[in-house]
Amino acid sequence: MPCNKQLVSKKSFLVSLVALSGLLFFGGCGQQLPNNPYPDSVANEKVLYSSFAERPKHLDPAVSYASNEYAFIGQIYEPPLHYHYLKRPYSLEPLTATAVPEPVFLDASGQPLSSDSPAEKIAFSRYGIDIQPGIRYQPHPAFAKTPEGDPRYLNLRPEDIAQIDTPADFTHQDTRELVAADYVHQIKRFALPDLHSPIAGFLGEMIVGLNELSSALKKTMVEQPDVTIDLADYPLSGVRLINRYRYEITIRGVYPQFIYWLAMPFFSPMPAEVTHFYNQPLLQEKNITLDWFPVGTGAYLLEENNPNRRMVLSRNPNFRGIPYPSSGTEEDRQAGLLADAGKTMPFIDRAIFSLEKESIPVWNKFLQGYYDRSGIGSDSFDQAIQFGDGLDASVTKALREKGIALQSSIAASTIYLGFNLLDPVVGGYSESQQKLRQAIAIAIDMEEYIAIFRNGRGIAMHSPLPPGIFGFKEGELGINPLVYDWHKGTATRKSIAAARQLLVDAGYPAGRHHETGVPLTVHFDTAASGPDAKAFLDWLRKQFAKINIQMVARSTDYNRFQDKVRSGQVQMYLWGWNADYPDPENFMFLLYGPNSQVPDHGENSSNFQLAEFDQLFEQMRNLPNGAKRQALIDEMVVLFRQQVPWAGGFHPQNFTLHHSWISNLKPSHLAHDTLQYQRIDPELRDRLRQAWNRPVIWPLVVIAVIVILLLLPALYLAWRREFRLPHGNRQ
Repeated sequence: MPCNKQLVSKKSFLVSLVALSGLLFFGGCGQQLPNNPYPDSVANEKVLYSSFAERPKHLDPAVSYASNEYAFIGQIYEPPLHYHYLKRPYSLEPLTATAVPEPVFLDASGQPLSSDSPAEKIAFSRYGIDIQPGIRYQPHPAFAKTPEGDPRYLNLRPEDIAQIDTPADFTHQDTRELVAADYVHQIKRFALPDLHSPIAGFLGEMIVGLNELSSALKKTMVEQPDVTIDLADYPLSGVRLINRYRYEITIRGVYPQFIYWLAMPFFSPMPAEVTHFYNQPLLQEKNITLDWFPVGTGAYLLEENNPNRRMVLSRNPNFRGIPYPSSGTEEDRQAGLLADAGKTMPFIDRAIFSLEKESIPVWNKFLQGYYDRSGIGSDSFDQAIQFGDGLDASVTKALREKGIALQSSIAASTIYLGFNLLDPVVGGYSESQQKLRQAIAIAIDMEEYIAIFRNGRGIAMHSPLPPGIFGFKEGELGINPLVYDWHKGTATRKSIAAARQLLVDAGYPAGRHHETGVPLTVHFDTAASGPDAKAFLDWLRKQFAKINIQMVARSTDYNRFQDKVRSGQVQMYLWGWNADYPDPENFMFLLYGPNSQVPDHGENSSNFQLAEFDQLFEQMRNLPNGAKRQALIDEMVVLFRQQVPWAGGFHPQNFTLHHSWISNLKPSHLAHDTLQYQRIDPELRDRLRQAWNRPVIWPLVVIAVIVILLLLPALYLAWRREFRLPHGNRQ
């Protein structure tokens, strides 16, 4: 039969074109989502997806002291105590310990005293800590041994690590039981001169013998610079190993807050084998260090550490599993937070944290379902949050229809505008100097700042204490009467006229010195930069201008700014403090004289030194919560308001959004090991992702149809031309 090859080719082309259009139309109906950043193979796995904006600097628990670092090491390391996940106020409970230890008080000769002994008779407090047996570390080459029982990976040679980039690359991985000696070893590490732990100085004054150990280690390093220090060879009188599962810590005097330190990552266990392993120079040259590859007993281990791309936590196969809390409030029960009571944790197998330096990509991926939780930036606030008649925040209708929910909580934090009390202009303790600071405190409208720069997320400060900390008072009893009036059930800032009169009383009528006539200028130091910082500084200038004071901003980089604060070379500055533990001492010590930046390098950045305040602080700090302690706090707050070391501030309110497939979420500003409590429903997540990310294919279909219509006339003409030609075979 005759065969027209050219015609066949034309027809084949037409068929192919139609097939292509069908492919374009039906291609979006498959499982794979074109914008999915994760493989389809993990769609039904219990994986948490989140992000981070700043790479962690330290992952060694003796050095780390930043919230972005605690987000990782809090899941890996286990101090002896931690905070109950649901209880508020925050409550300590055992983690690896068998019980929360009670201190034994000792006199100067080391003899026990009764628990009600006066503080002046107590020379030492001793804490005995018992560790649960059977807890095991994550797999790690530091625990691997030869058949003879020797460490397999000590004294490494270059050829041994030629193909090694992480500890996971070593062939042999092993584990061992957690013992009390690991906690003792970690505390000794604070004395290492080259470790530079941020709390070494504080602990040196607290733990008996730690400063002496530090001196001994420094001497060894100077006299024998090439020697490898083994901390087992150096005793620490204030920390004793009693047996395999018990150790004791002795501190000077009475310090009830020490118990909270036992819940911080600083006091996590550290096996000697691990530090010996990481101290090998060949590993350090490859950046395989404890500060980069943590080793713990917690629910998770660091599977991947690539801070320029992502950080991955995965379930520790040796984790013992602990039960989800069975106790909580009725509100917790109604919120579904007790549905998993008694079930073994963790519930999530992996957590993938991707680097996102900008807030907009995080927000878009959250809306697409590719991040499980999200904060709310200023750019997306109006899209996410709406306020009711009572100013109660809730998610917008669009987000609510997607099942997205809002969690809101006041952070255990205080952000404040501080004065440097050493400054001759804004500092000092005379009545006129106090009135100058009071006038500025009235003029700087913190409610306006919160509304403009934080979208209303925060409450203005009336004392150093944030909500949730013992001593904080609400309502009329809690207002600062020197800055506010109580009017119709609300704290109302005093008038600018009142501030101007205070300025007159301070010797600066109309903002000029009453004798020289020189305009008053106040310098504000900051490390902030960029458009947001400029807007804030412009706003702050206007606040000062309301009382005819000129404000001059001095911007520097963060390191220089810190140096200026530490050396007292500032007049005013913006600073903040997040609670280390839920006790008023942790905030009031920001104003304790002996804790001043100058000359003691403490956390009292305003260099506020008032003998009366210090005496009250020393009485308050060691008392249990109760009426007596509250009375002392009230007196301290009165002095704080009179002297005005801070011009004002606020306590931040945190807003967090989460999808319907993640549960067991309760805001916690002090607990660090929170990942193990959370639960993911991966099937629901995948189903909603599919619904939210269906490809928009109609433009492709339209284009395909247009292309076909444009080609049809040409194909038709070609067809006619073929059939006009004589019949016969064509080659």
